[in-house]
Amino acid sequence: MDERPDDAARPTSDRHLPVLLQRCVDLLAPALAEPGSVLVDCTLGMGGHTEAVLEQVPTARVLGIDRDPQALELAGRRLARFGDRFTPVHAVYDEIADVVDEHADGAVQGVLMDLGVSSLQLDEPERGFSYAQDAPLDMRMDPSRGITAADVLNTYDEADIARVLRRYGEERFAPRIARAVVRRREREPWARTAELADAVRAAIPAAARRTGGNPSKRTFQALRIEVNGELEVLERAVPAAIEALAVDGRIVVESYHSLEDRIVKRAITRGTTSSAPPDLPVEPETHRPYLEALTRGAEEADEAERERNPRSASVRLRAARRLRPTPAHLLGPTRKESR
Repeated sequence: MDERPDDAARPTSDRHLPVLLQRCVDLLAPALAEPGSVLVDCTLGMGGHTEAVLEQVPTARVLGIDRDPQALELAGRRLARFGDRFTPVHAVYDEIADVVDEHADGAVQGVLMDLGVSSLQLDEPERGFSYAQDAPLDMRMDPSRGITAADVLNTYDEADIARVLRRYGEERFAPRIARAVVRRREREPWARTAELADAVRAAIPAAARRTGGNPSKRTFQALRIEVNGELEVLERAVPAAIEALAVDGRIVVESYHSLEDRIVKRAITRGTTSSAPPDLPVEPETHRPYLEALTRGAEEADEAERERNPRSASVRLRAARRLRPTPAHLLGPTRKESR
């Protein structure tokens, strides 16, 4: 939606509707029943999921991680009424082990990840995440550091641009778009989102533009993932989050495209599957699964939620409970066993 002049003054609860909110709370609540239980909200955003947990589970406190300083500020205001039950942390969520060591003595009872770009970032045109409004080509979740989308378009060679679009946007016309990007920057550098959206549209054949929504969607997604290193962060973060869980702790992850969901599925499947060779007559104790899946595959939003909250249309939710510590033979050389 368009950002109106008074948006900054509006309550954050009016600016963002969390996806599958009650389902997330219901999955996490059993692990947070004991006084002093800790949830790590790895993607705090505007604080909607955290607010619901703090309201409905009075025994819990929450560590809210976000790399976006603006999100931390807005969520902090929203959650101030909970006092020391909420602790904001400026970090990237693959740093969860350090956050948990510092604030929760090395183990927590719950972890929540609501992946992808936040409503806050999409709704503020100057951040450059949206192809629907003209803005600088930025796309950094933490505007204080890292390369911008303009840097990628202006400095990567044609093959690397095509690789980014193909890998992270699953864009079948990646080579055509990459050629158009390089040709255009020979005349003048890339600077604005509207310019990119127009160039992508022109590079894609007319017949292919008739279906699938805005033809720029995949390119913008790919650039955002590249700028923020999202999949590399997720590859590190999900195993680290599982290791931060105490026994009986729970992890809930909401993904919004197949690349994210594949990483989450792989990490959970690793924990819910025996590591014993299939031909062993008796499964050794040390090879038994250390996770129990709490969802059958990936759950999706129902029709009512999709109508109420369009962002939920692509969500895939997976959840698991820790049964026991991860077996030593499955831990890396620097990984610590879970508490």
